[in-house]
Amino acid sequence: MLIRPRRLRKNKKIRNLVAESCLSVNDLIMPIFVDENIKDKKEIPSMPNQYRFSVEKAIEEAKEIADLGIPAVILFGIPKEKDDFATSAYKRGNVIERTIKGIKEEIGDELIVIADCCLCEYTTHGHCGIVKDGKILNDETLEILQKIALNYAEAGADIIAPSDMMDGRVRAIREILEKEGFTETLIMSYAAKYASSFYGPFRVAADSAPKFGDRKSYQMDYRNWREALKEIELDIKEGADLILIKPALSYLDIVKLAKDRFLLPIGAYSVSGEYSLVESGAKLGYINRDEVIKEILYSIKRAGADFIITYWAKEVAKKIIMGLF
Repeated sequence: MLIRPRRLRKNKKIRNLVAESCLSVNDLIMPIFVDENIKDKKEIPSMPNQYRFSVEKAIEEAKEIADLGIPAVILFGIPKEKDDFATSAYKRGNVIERTIKGIKEEIGDELIVIADCCLCEYTTHGHCGIVKDGKILNDETLEILQKIALNYAEAGADIIAPSDMMDGRVRAIREILEKEGFTETLIMSYAAKYASSFYGPFRVAADSAPKFGDRKSYQMDYRNWREALKEIELDIKEGADLILIKPALSYLDIVKLAKDRFLLPIGAYSVSGEYSLVESGAKLGYINRDEVIKEILYSIKRAGADFIITYWAKEVAKKIIMGLF
């Protein structure tokens, strides 16, 4: 007898009935870039149809995102002033503090607010840690990260997301949150953040490119997978509530390994380079844009991601609501 698996693929209704992976609006997180230097919104040259927003416009954008049923946003700040110690990331009235407060005042708990916690957008040198004699200092950086995390928690952030890849930063942040009474504030750790060339468009968007060298002494070597599991395990022991893997597409094996091994929610960040490659290819007519976006997001879900940070979140949410995705 001829075995015919194609019977389960013969029409759309049957394919939908037996589909093994599902993508919903609840899986999506939308990034927002908040620029203290502008008064409206401004398109990002490296990322078509993505924008930097003023604080006021970012709050409006967050309301629109919440109305679509997207559960969360993640905030990235572009300050007016930078220095070697990322002071503007935690000083009172900073750009992300004001945005968090504004979102919470407008829509309360209708939207989860995640605050990216790092130094690179706020330092003159563009590195994710304190620099001395050309080296990125680990332990001295932890004190700055504690200040940033506490500031964002005090402003009302639901989740603090350290993306710096310094050793011990989850423990340091958890300790300061516990000490100051923010026992309910979650930590989403960029536990496996690789030193990737896919971040290029983001660095234009966030004005965060390093002014010298690279980030390979603290972000992960893309040749390694066991190291990723080690980093994830350490962050869980130190108090992380959610784990993030970044980038997504080139690291779906890491998503799968983490999902199979750990019990915490595992997310993936479909990064700027992935976004811009698709948008550029579609503009040139080389790919079917909508189908490629579907394929990318479903591949991330298929690998095991519980949630996805993606610049297509708003667009995809609208299509899911309309039954077009």
